[in-house]
Order: sequence, then structure tokens, then C-alpha cells
Amino acid sequence: MSRVPAVAVVGFPNVGKSALVNRLAGGREAVTDAEPGVTRDRKRLRCEWNGVRFDLVDTGGIDLDDQAELARDVQRQARLAMEEADVVLLVADARAGLRAGDAELAATLRGASNPVLVVANKVDRPVDEPLASELHGLGLGEPLPVSATHGLGTGDLLDRIVALLGDRPAREEAGEAVRIAVVGRPNVGKSSLVNAMLGAERVIVSERAGTTRDAIDTELEVEGRLAILVDTAGLRRRSKVAGTVDHYAQLRSERAVERADVALVVCDATEGVTAEDLRAAELAMRAGCATLLALNKWDVTATDIDDARARVVRKLRLRPEVVTCSALRGRNVATLLPKAIGLADRAAERIPTPELNRFVADVVAASSPPARRGKRLRLYYAAQVGERPPRIAIQINDRRLISRAWAFYLENRLREEHDLQGVPLVIDFVPKRRSK
Repeated sequence: MSRVPAVAVVGFPNVGKSALVNRLAGGREAVTDAEPGVTRDRKRLRCEWNGVRFDLVDTGGIDLDDQAELARDVQRQARLAMEEADVVLLVADARAGLRAGDAELAATLRGASNPVLVVANKVDRPVDEPLASELHGLGLGEPLPVSATHGLGTGDLLDRIVALLGDRPAREEAGEAVRIAVVGRPNVGKSSLVNAMLGAERVIVSERAGTTRDAIDTELEVEGRLAILVDTAGLRRRSKVAGTVDHYAQLRSERAVERADVALVVCDATEGVTAEDLRAAELAMRAGCATLLALNKWDVTATDIDDARARVVRKLRLRPEVVTCSALRGRNVATLLPKAIGLADRAAERIPTPELNRFVADVVAASSPPARRGKRLRLYYAAQVGERPPRIAIQINDRRLISRAWAFYLENRLREEHDLQGVPLVIDFVPKRRSK
């Protein structure tokens, strides 16, 4: 799998890095807000310009004078992004002029082996372009005036980026990647688990709840399969985050689940499976996403695993598997990604029509379908008409004869027969058309 060229976007806090990344990538994936310090982790967004594909790497604001623990973590993530990048964009606020923080960061970049472009952001009108001239003092060449808000100068910036990237090898096709979203309540250890699965400190970990605000995608290879692991912000009740920056982080977490093949719902084993954990799993089910529950922090608890599994079976229609792990100790971490990929594969499989009809006949023989006023439900023919999630159409004589209990019984038997625990199933009961 050849690497896509990377362009790191760095700068002092609140200079508009995430807004610029959104503008260049043509979307609104990176969280933006007037509050400084919103971006913390490295977030990669795919971009294409004039046929050249590359990744934009959004980073947190770098203030070298800030010695707080979280600030140092943000700085370390940004430095890693710069080390891995093919081109670095140093973004500064042209309206604020040349600041000490910009100069300090520029000094660290002057000795970089990769090319650096100075981007003078917030030049929102052509008459403001002379404001960029002050940034010559950074000693990194001609500043490029742009406006992330209005798009001014962004085409010229993309031209320069593509010219610096030069002729890069085309990305090898490695098959469709399996998207695995790591979701759950705040502070249950999602980021720690992501780092443990990757074997590197890819995302910031803190005891402070709500540290992760973006959905952070990381590509990796698992047993020869391409996967995209997505760390997400903690899911809360929407009423608790309304009107805050966390509201947008919540929306991106929900979108990450909607785009994923599998949701790995991380729970805190010291608390067991809570109502909020079940709500996260329900969100995945409604999005048509296969689900696996992981009880993290298993090294510090004596939670009754059988009770937790029974609660999940009782409360969740998907009946997902519940596994235990410890991001801190590494217990069972290596098994999570293969399990998730296997679950995605089962969700994508097609059940042969003869096999499906034999199954329906066996279910009918084991438990008679419901009857009403002397008329019994009859099932004539079954076929799978969709996948991801699997969709089964069954021809019947009269939909009014179906009982909710018997439909659930059929669904649960199908899960057991084809190992579809944790996979959303859609069963359509279609009245048989009478021939004229």
C-alpha cells in the first residue's frame, strides 16, 4: 500500500487552520469555532487538485510558551504531523501581523528538510493583500495571501502545493477498506484503545473528559486487509451539548458511525454496560452499522461479564458480542480489529436463496406461524435482496397475520443460524401477488 502524500497545516492557535483545511478539502469535516484550541489531534482529510491526490493534516494550535499538559500533547501531535509531511503549510493571521508565536514556530521550521509554505490567512478582500507582506519577516519565503472564509487565493495555494509535491506514485488499489468507528461515552478509554490497537500514540489521551473533538481517521493494515480506524468524540445526550463546540463534535461522531461498517462501542468495565452505552449501540443499529461492544479497563474491575452479556441480549435487538479488554495492559487488544473486520465481512455476505428457503421451512416446522380467525400465516419464498445491512424479502399470504413476537423469533433464529450477532437485519414481509 503506497502512501498518499501528506500536507501538514500548522500554526499558532486560532489562525484559521481548520477553516482552511475545510476550504481546501471542499467540506466541513474539521471542527471550527471562535474558541481557540478546538483542534487537538491530527486529522487527515483527502484532497484532490488537478488530478493529484494528497492528505491535508489538520493540527492543533502550537503555542510554545504554553506548558500545560494538554498543550504539550497538542504540540507533540503537531510535530509528528510535520515530521511525516511532504509539505508543511505555516498558517498565520495576516490581520494580526507578525507575532512572537509565529516567529518561534517559523524558527523550528527553517531547518526542515521538507518545503514550507507561509499562508497569510484572513485576507478577506483583495485590498487587504498588502497585509501579508509583514510575514516576510518569518524568513520562509513569499507569503501566500488567502481567505479560508471566502476562498480568496486558495486556488493559487493548491497550485503551489501540487507543484511542490511533484510526481508522486499513484496509490495502489488495496481493495475496499473496512471502516471501524470507535464510539462511546466520554472518558471510557476510546483514544487509549485506539493508540493501543495502532501501537503508537496517534491520538491525545487525557483523564479530562471531552479531549477528542474531531473524528480522527487512521489507515492501517490488519492481516492483509486495509482498514480505517476512526476515533470519535464522546457521545452525550444532545441536550447536554446544545450551543457548545461539543455539539459539532457530537454531530461528527454520529456521521462517523453512519459512514462506518462496524461500530466498536467502548464501555467502562468499572461501571458495566450503562444506558448511555446501549444508546450508542442503538445509534449504530439505526445507521445500519454492525456493532461490537468492548468492556475496557477490565484490569481494574470485577464486573460480572455474564450479567453484562445478558443485559445486552435483553436490551439490544442486534444481540452484539461483548468482549473484554484493557488498553492499559494490552489484554485482548490484538483481537479487536480482526473481530471487527470479521463482523463487517458477515454483514456483507449473501445467503444463497436455496439455503435461505430451507432455513425458513425449518423455522416454520419448529414453530407454527401465527393464525387469526382460522387463517394461518404462510411463507412462500425468501431471497436476500440487499447487504450492508443484509435485507431479506419473504413472500407471505397476508401481512395482517404477522405478530411482532414471531417476527423477532424468526430474526433471532436467522442470527443464530448464520452467525449474525451484532449485524443489523432487515426482513421485509411482502404479500404475494395473485396472478390474474
